Amino acid sequence: MFRKFILKFLGIILASCFLLTLYNVDFESIIALQDNTPITLDTLEKLNSEHLLGDFVDTKLTEDIWTTGGVKEKNTSLVVKLFGFIPIKKTTVVVCDDESVYLGGIPLGFTVSTKGVIVVGSNSVLTKDGKQSNSELENGDIVTKVNGIDIFNVEDIKEQLAQSNGNAVQVTYIRDDKENTCDLTPILDSQTNEYKLGIWIRNDAQGIGTLTFVTEDNDFGALGHAITDFETGAKIPVNDGKIYPCTMLGITKGSKGKAGELRCLFVQGSMSNGSIEKNTTCGVFGEVSDTAQLVDQNLTCPIASRLVVKVGKAKLISAVSGIREEYDIEIIKTYNQHSSSDKSFIFRVKDERLLELTGGIVQGMSGSPIVQDGKLIGAVTHVFLYDPTKGYGVYADFMLDEVS
Repeated sequence: MFRKFILKFLGIILASCFLLTLYNVDFESIIALQDNTPITLDTLEKLNSEHLLGDFVDTKLTEDIWTTGGVKEKNTSLVVKLFGFIPIKKTTVVVCDDESVYLGGIPLGFTVSTKGVIVVGSNSVLTKDGKQSNSELENGDIVTKVNGIDIFNVEDIKEQLAQSNGNAVQVTYIRDDKENTCDLTPILDSQTNEYKLGIWIRNDAQGIGTLTFVTEDNDFGALGHAITDFETGAKIPVNDGKIYPCTMLGITKGSKGKAGELRCLFVQGSMSNGSIEKNTTCGVFGEVSDTAQLVDQNLTCPIASRLVVKVGKAKLISAVSGIREEYDIEIIKTYNQHSSSDKSFIFRVKDERLLELTGGIVQGMSGSPIVQDGKLIGAVTHVFLYDPTKGYGVYADFMLDEVS
């Protein structure tokens, strides 16, 4: 009888310890740790001092050294231990110094021309036998080649179709980030006597967004998400592009079910502040030509690893009031992500000044820097339509990885 009682008691103790461990250890974050993750000594210290992976978890760096062909090789690993002695995860890391950047926060105008042309609609062609059309291409497809020749604008397509003499042409296009090919037979327009594919196309885009940071090498990151075609939602492959200073004309406040916006004006031409080189899931990147109008060169901010981003207070940097200011926000959820995403964490605007000015997050604020514990942790990317006080952010180290 006494033995059964002891076994039952021990079972309860073990079950309680298991549940306590399960509740207090962030196994999801530990599992998400990847090989070759960049890490700073400050990040390592923070993981331990603030128990960011759990109350019963410790981390430390170890070095594995071996000789191959007479040459010494070395790997640095991050070892995660439970209760200080049970190893539960080991992953290689790259130890690096904190990288500091100049903070942005001001709105910019963006213009890009595409690598290829964007299909924005279908169009019937009037022939001598009546109306005809091609249906293989869909809205949002990006035509990059015809018969192996690179396409940059409408004239390039016209030239290739004219040379086809009505014979089928091979069209290379991108759909959902995948390259595809199809054979299309040009249709002869009886009114213009020109061969056509029966599609409407466009090869440029423009809009307003916010600068996130500029590095000491004058590389910039902005917007926090990809530039997409406003009609089709397709991510635009950039051939070239420019950024321009903006004049703010006003703000349309956001409300439930309706996104607000920054109303800004910019003039294309010789006043460009820099060039756009990349358009990715987590932002727009390139090189600035004039930092004086964009950042305070006396103020730098280190970039934090996504490993230390936590639920709690943070600051949003924006010039929506006319000057660059800090506004109080709260990080309410973070996600463990293996690859870059423009929805890395969720935050809520708490600052009454910003709520009074904009109603929360509005279009044009994408890219606004977000700082926590004195470090840049990310940028604004999307607003919740049903609640403009809430938005998504992208991790700053995802953006830094894209800097050329």
